[in-house]
Amino acid sequence: MTTTVSAVQVRRLVPADALAFQALRLSGLQAHPEAFGSSYAEEKDWPVERVREWLTVRPDTGVFGAFENERLVGVVGLGRQTRANFAHVGFLWGMYVHTDAVGRGVGRALLDAALALARSQPGLRHLTLQVNADNRAALALYQSFGFVEIGREPDAMRVGNGFCDDIRMYLPIATR
Repeated sequence: MTTTVSAVQVRRLVPADALAFQALRLSGLQAHPEAFGSSYAEEKDWPVERVREWLTVRPDTGVFGAFENERLVGVVGLGRQTRANFAHVGFLWGMYVHTDAVGRGVGRALLDAALALARSQPGLRHLTLQVNADNRAALALYQSFGFVEIGREPDAMRVGNGFCDDIRMYLPIATR
């Protein structure tokens, strides 16, 4: 599936995109450490083979990338719980749009693509995500898609010498 927003093309990433994905992710980890569960220090020395594994195409999960003039400017991952009792739950992870691409619909296009894949999956009933409680733009974007807050974890993540609250959000994608 490929989606276009103005000059931005959104598609599933494949292992050949590993270097571009890794560079963008590391940029995001440096620019917005409060937005990720991982850190630049943890990922900066990862071998590209490890990153390629994240981008292996699977039928019910994937990483979507937004490209502008062949430059990767945004990403979001769709995962799915693998244990039988939780296989009805999907989750979004790693959403990041490069600063120079913010405000042009890139995040919306990425979410459209990830949600289209999620909705096509038999047995997948809902999606969850976690977002920094101070990230008003991300919260507004997720809410515009119908995600609702289902909980707040105070001091969920340590960033440097401070702590950030996380908001957990939920979106039903299948009817009973």
